[in-house]
Amino acid sequence: MIDTLSLKWDANSLIPAIIQDASTGSVLMMAHMNRESLEISLRERRTCFWSRSRGQLWRKGETSGNIQEIVSIAADCDSDTLLVRVNKTGPACHTGAESCFFNDIIAEDAAPFSMDKLYALIESRKSQKKEGSYTTYLFEKGDDKILKKIGEESSEVIIAAKNNDRAELVYEIADLAYHAMVLMAQKNITPDDIRRELAGRHVIDKKTKQERMSADEA
Repeated sequence: MIDTLSLKWDANSLIPAIIQDASTGSVLMMAHMNRESLEISLRERRTCFWSRSRGQLWRKGETSGNIQEIVSIAADCDSDTLLVRVNKTGPACHTGAESCFFNDIIAEDAAPFSMDKLYALIESRKSQKKEGSYTTYLFEKGDDKILKKIGEESSEVIIAAKNNDRAELVYEIADLAYHAMVLMAQKNITPDDIRRELAGRHVIDKKTKQERMSADEA
């Protein structure tokens, strides 16, 4: 642990802050902090930066609502750069992208799959209405069609499980997960919302377990 007095500020009394999604590990953005914005960030547990172009403080999400709740802050080995891990609400980039880092210079031959990327694709089918897309078809048909498909896929998961067919079960669970994500997009529920809900349950379960252990010892 180090204190803020040990940090090394540049000639303009600023320090770079790299913002990372605590849930996925994705790098979201890079901004600068001065002493005041860092103090505000520590006090409010939400990111606050110093805008070099405007010459003023700016709290992330103050106007857009896309806030970043701080999980941890660490300094690098030279104490001249900060890594800020956050739980975010909404996209990090002012362009609407999830991360500011989307202009590839060297691109991976095959970008790794993630549920977040699938959800982003599903959302794009909702807004852009790609012709011939099954996902777009579901959005056009609306709630009743989406819910009907979830009911069908749930039944197929149960049948596959009863048949003890692992390959079939994996296939049907994937279908169910996909249709559930279509419903999430339809109702404006994001993967971050689900992660926060699950994380909250984990904290409650851990607290309940500790309380039970204390009661047993009493």
